[in-house]
Amino acid sequence: MVIGGGPGGYAAAFYGASAGLNVALVEKDTIGGTCLNRGCIPAKAFLETAAVNRHVSHAADFGIATSASRIDFSVAQTRKQGIVQGLVKGLTGLTKSKKVTYLLGTGAMRTAKTVDVALADGSSRTLEGRFVIIATGSTPRTIPGFAPGGPIMTSDEVLMLSSIPARIAVIGGGAIGCEFASTFADLGARVTILEGLPKILPGLDEDVANVVVKSFKKKNIDIRTGVSVTGHTPNASGGTTVSFGEGESIEVDAVVVSVGRKPYSDGLLLANAGVAVSERGFVEVDGYCQTNVPGVYAVGDIINTPQLAHVAYAEAIVAVKHLLGETVYPVMYDRVPWAIYCHPEVAWSGPSEAEARAQGFDVVVAKHQFRANSRAMILGETDGLVKVIAKKNADGSAGQVLGVHMVGPWVTEQLSGGYLAVNWEATVEEIAEFIQPHPSLSELFGETVMSMTGRSINA
Repeated sequence: MVIGGGPGGYAAAFYGASAGLNVALVEKDTIGGTCLNRGCIPAKAFLETAAVNRHVSHAADFGIATSASRIDFSVAQTRKQGIVQGLVKGLTGLTKSKKVTYLLGTGAMRTAKTVDVALADGSSRTLEGRFVIIATGSTPRTIPGFAPGGPIMTSDEVLMLSSIPARIAVIGGGAIGCEFASTFADLGARVTILEGLPKILPGLDEDVANVVVKSFKKKNIDIRTGVSVTGHTPNASGGTTVSFGEGESIEVDAVVVSVGRKPYSDGLLLANAGVAVSERGFVEVDGYCQTNVPGVYAVGDIINTPQLAHVAYAEAIVAVKHLLGETVYPVMYDRVPWAIYCHPEVAWSGPSEAEARAQGFDVVVAKHQFRANSRAMILGETDGLVKVIAKKNADGSAGQVLGVHMVGPWVTEQLSGGYLAVNWEATVEEIAEFIQPHPSLSELFGETVMSMTGRSINA
């Protein structure tokens, strides 16, 4: 039995079914969960709308004469919803083709082997099985005084906008906040980021984060760091004045609260099964995603691991393999691939330079700028770099690749090679022998690594 139909839940259900298990999947809303319906997919659909508008605004640079673009955001909404509905239809079809029993309703644990389901049609059903996988996901966090409503929005509400607010304050300069800031700035809004920490995108490699900051400033995004938001005062026009810092304020038409997400376990009745939960509300699991109760597993945002859909997929596979008694290895969370879809994009795997040094490694570092890449010049997208961190061998040469960090156009599509190098503990010498296509953005990774051998062509 799987409770929750988001990435972790449906991945567990489908993977388990393909392994011959008889699976029931319970979802209270729409299959696909937050990622598909109120998160990753719709947000990236809007980012693509923003990219098209950005490309049109620079059409003259390519010899194409255009008039000023006019954005009809209702069309963008319709397009986004069509993408979402298409993917929902696809997942629904998979429940049938894989013979997964799909139940629309809310699941609650009666025991470690029994789940009560309050179905959407008002009826109820009790399920019994050998194993339970909890995958109920997360919900947006809020801050005092900024409950959703009117001009105040979380990621849930902002994705339902029918028009673009002229002035937007984004509270939180993490990955999600920066994606929204980038989207709306490219759509013509005046955007202010309010971040309590000294820098936006905390935890990123410093060289990578600096590229994003410079690019955001080119978009006229006002970045205020080291400030606390103290409240807001709605106005008669439907907007509000946000107070922050030492008596500062800004009048905006909308506020996007983007301060992270919290695990969602409402109504699960985990205590009935004796499942341990941390003070922060996360279900506690071991390296195989098994709780303290044998046969009960948890994956995705409900556990304290990176809140990424692809991590949930990986955890689902680990859980299913473990309950089947197959050989399986825990997810190596320090090596998982990360991606931020702002403009410019950010992607990485492994520790930053600072983290690697803090872990006690003596390292060799190499960087290669996008402005030196022919494909980047052709695209007109030359802001960015590739940075590789490797262990220093005893003779001073570069050895095992520890981290690969990228910022620039389409780096989310380029990271796979870097992730493979990090995860397989490949050496610089091994990766340097890989042939990269020309002209391509992926050459940047190859050239960066080659330069670490002491020889290079373009680096």
